[in-house]
Amino acid sequence: MSIVEMIKDKAKKLDKKIVLVEGEDSRVVEAASVCVKEGIARIVLLGNPEEIAKANPTIDLTGVEVVDPATSPLREKYASILFDLRKAKGMTEEEATKLSYDNTYFGVLMLKAGDADGLVSGACHSTANTLRPGLQIVKTAPGTPLVSSYFIMVAPAQGNIYCPDGAFVYSDCGLEQNPDVEKLAQIAKQASKSAEEVLGFEPRVAFLSHSSKGSAKHADVTKVVDAVARFHEIAPSVKADGEFQLDCAIVPDVAKSKAPGSTVAGNANVLVFPDLDAGNIGYKLTERLGGFQAIGPLCQGFAKPINDLSRGCHMEDVVCAVAVTAVQSKIDWSK
Repeated sequence: MSIVEMIKDKAKKLDKKIVLVEGEDSRVVEAASVCVKEGIARIVLLGNPEEIAKANPTIDLTGVEVVDPATSPLREKYASILFDLRKAKGMTEEEATKLSYDNTYFGVLMLKAGDADGLVSGACHSTANTLRPGLQIVKTAPGTPLVSSYFIMVAPAQGNIYCPDGAFVYSDCGLEQNPDVEKLAQIAKQASKSAEEVLGFEPRVAFLSHSSKGSAKHADVTKVVDAVARFHEIAPSVKADGEFQLDCAIVPDVAKSKAPGSTVAGNANVLVFPDLDAGNIGYKLTERLGGFQAIGPLCQGFAKPINDLSRGCHMEDVVCAVAVTAVQSKIDWSK
């Protein structure tokens, strides 16, 4: 069974309700149909039913719950929830009412009210449009200091000699621009949990750098070294090491010379990047030149799962994101 099929199989067993907020996007509409037909999740698709049907005449939406926030009887209830949450920040009842017509806010409020288990957006909206209401309404999980992102990088069908597990977790490639020591350690902790809970891996976490075990001296290297030490404090049972250059992290022969005795070097399946530049460049190189499938960006640390697609995503990417979101609904980020 492939990595993607394994995730879908996990999702099917959970029977979760996932909200897709972009009914105006044909990729999302088709994904909603596929998810229901394959039993990956129950789907709520937000948008005007007549407009969705007119724009997608060949897509069968039998079994998909299509909800228009503008006419939903739940909208007033959700506006009241939003006002109560944000009035201390200066939001008025009128502003809350106006935002309750917005598909993304409406969908996130569904999560907050317990009317859905997860949400996927981003096919035609910016990251800010997705994350802002998530952070304002659902917020981070208890005891979780930040939301970060990750990609599941699935090895090509012919495999990859440096990816024996069939996939990597890359983090953070989408949110934290230049994480400090504490944030980098927390990102690594979240990424290790994603590897364990979503992919079923025993995480082996490599903190990446342009240096391997002191081969270079720089403040950027020191940050990574300190983050490794901090990670061992907050996640002592998880295998982790660094600082590593990429080849030291995933190539056994290189690891033998650069980090002898490490239980992670040469065999990592979770790669933690020192900043967003490295992470974004790294996942796109792996995808475009290495032929890996990039599933994400996916979010870690929300109290209820919210995921932000790339605007260049394909329909199957939306389906995968729904499956991951369903699986994430059982993750306790506070542990």
